[in-house]
Amino acid sequence: MDVKDLSAIATKYAARAGVAGPDYERGATNPRRAWAQSALAAEPNYKTGVAAAAAAGRFGKGVAKAGDAKFLRGVREKGVARYPAGVAAASGDYSAAFEPYRAALQSTTLPPRRARRDPSNLTRVNAVVVAMIKTAEAQGH
Repeated sequence: MDVKDLSAIATKYAARAGVAGPDYERGATNPRRAWAQSALAAEPNYKTGVAAAAAAGRFGKGVAKAGDAKFLRGVREKGVARYPAGVAAASGDYSAAFEPYRAALQSTTLPPRRARRDPSNLTRVNAVVVAMIKTAEAQGH
């Protein structure tokens, strides 16, 4: 089979992806089937795939193959520029998701604080842990 050299393939990939934003938006906002419907229908395949990958140790193999250098290159070349905009865009979702936890913390009555290093101060920590677990379970987590 005759295949183009890797440099030509990579150059075309980068050039096409660099101008494909409108194509991406058009495809994502006009799907043949709703995203949630398709994603939920794929859950059995997801479970099977994740179980097979875990059994084969693919996560660890992928991490070992990429190494710290690739991770840090991604941080510097993509993450630093994208992180602030991504966080700003997710602010409303963050607020909505955190509100039940904020309300649970606000309504939690902590036991009295004891002297420094008194082991009974851990009951205060436990009260927060219990409140967070109950809230997470109520949210379906």
